[in-house]
Amino acid sequence: MHETMLELLRCPYCGTRLSLVENDALVRAGTRIESGVLGCECCAFPIVAGIPVMIADDATRDAMRLLEAGQREAALFALLGLDRARGNAFQELLAPDADATFRKALALLCLDAEGVCFEYRFSDPTFVMAEALLQAIGQHPQVMAGRRLDICGGTGHLTRVLFNLQPAAGTIVADLSFWKLWLARRFIVPECEPVCCDANHPLPFVREAFSLVVLADAFPYIWQKRLLADEMMRVAVRGGTIVMPHLHSALGENFSAGNTLTPAAYRDLFRPRQPRLFSDVPLLTGVLEHRLVDLARHVRPDEIGTEPSFTLIAGGPASLFQRHDVPVAQRVNGELQVNPLYRVGRHGGSSILTLTFPTPEYEEEFGACRRYLPNRVTVDADLTGRILPDMLGPQGDDLRRRRIIIDAPPHYC
Repeated sequence: MHETMLELLRCPYCGTRLSLVENDALVRAGTRIESGVLGCECCAFPIVAGIPVMIADDATRDAMRLLEAGQREAALFALLGLDRARGNAFQELLAPDADATFRKALALLCLDAEGVCFEYRFSDPTFVMAEALLQAIGQHPQVMAGRRLDICGGTGHLTRVLFNLQPAAGTIVADLSFWKLWLARRFIVPECEPVCCDANHPLPFVREAFSLVVLADAFPYIWQKRLLADEMMRVAVRGGTIVMPHLHSALGENFSAGNTLTPAAYRDLFRPRQPRLFSDVPLLTGVLEHRLVDLARHVRPDEIGTEPSFTLIAGGPASLFQRHDVPVAQRVNGELQVNPLYRVGRHGGSSILTLTFPTPEYEEEFGACRRYLPNRVTVDADLTGRILPDMLGPQGDDLRRRRIIIDAPPHYC
C-alpha cells in the first residue's frame, strides 16, 4: 500500500480517518507499507502483503495479532485460507527458483469452479465486451481525469484494462476476497492498489475520490444493492462516470444469476446520475463485427425484454454517448501467449491450435466465444516458446483481435 492511500481511505464503519499504528507490525519499503495496522476512532485493520483489509471480523483480528507477534507469513497464510499442506505447496511455488505463474497459484488458492472463470477470463465474451467498452470510454479526457476504481474486481483482469488506459492514473481494485487481491497484485496488475473490503458495507473511501467507477458482473450478487448504489455515487466525483457491464436481468435466464432485479429497478437505484441502459447483444455484436461501441443507442428498460443481461452507465459527459471505434492494439503491455483455451501441437515448422474447453459447464456458459475463437488454427511459427510480434507475420493482428493470441501479464500461464 502506498502511503498516499492514507489520504483516500476512511473507516467503513465510523467514517473517520485512518493512521498507522507505530508498533512491531509496521514494515515499510520506501514509500510503500508492506505490513502494519491501521487505526481509526472505532477499530483497527491489518495491512498484509501490502493490502489493507478494511473488514472487522475474527480473521482480521487474528491477522493483526500475528503481525504484532512478528509472524507476517502466518498472517498472510491465514488470510489466504491456506491449511498446512497447501501452505507448504504455496511456499514451494514462491521459492526463488520456482516457476510461479498465475495459473499455478490460482489452483492453490481457489478450490471451486470460480477459478476456471478467472483462468480463461481474458477471452470470455463478457470480458471482451467490457474491455472494449472501457477502451471506448477511456478516449474521453474528462472520464480519465482522476483515479479509477474497480469494485468487486476479483483477480484484476479488468483492473489491468483500467490501468493501461491513458493518461496513467491511480487505479484501485476492491474485493471481499483477500486471495483474489493477492493474485491481482502479484501477477495481473502489480501497479494497482488493492483494498480488501465488503461491498455490502459502506465503501472505505473519501467522498468524490474517483472520476471512473466500474463494477462488472458482480452487482447481482450483492445483497445491499441500495447501499452500494448510493456508495458508488458518493465516491464518484460530480460529473464522474459509473460503468456496470453485464448486469443480470431478472427477466432473462442467466448462469449463476444471483439475486437479480429488473432493468427498471437497476435504473432507479442510480436515478440521481441519469443512468442509461444498453443491450449487451448489440454491444457485443458491434465489437466483434464492426470494431465499435455504440453508446448513442441507449434503450428503455422495457425494450430489454427477456435478454439475460445489459449494461448501465450513469453520469459522464454528454459527449460520451456516441459511437466509438475500438482502438486496435498496437503495443504489447505484457507478453504474447497462446490463449489457454487452445491445445498447441506442432507439425513441421507450424503450430496447430485446437480449441479445448476446460469443462462442459464452461463451454455452455461461455460458448459464445466460438464467434471469434475457431476450433482449429494453423500458425506458421513455433508458439511453444516465447512469442514475439514479428513471428506472427501478417496473421498477427487478426490472431490478437480474435483472442487466439492474448496479451497477458508475464507469468500468467
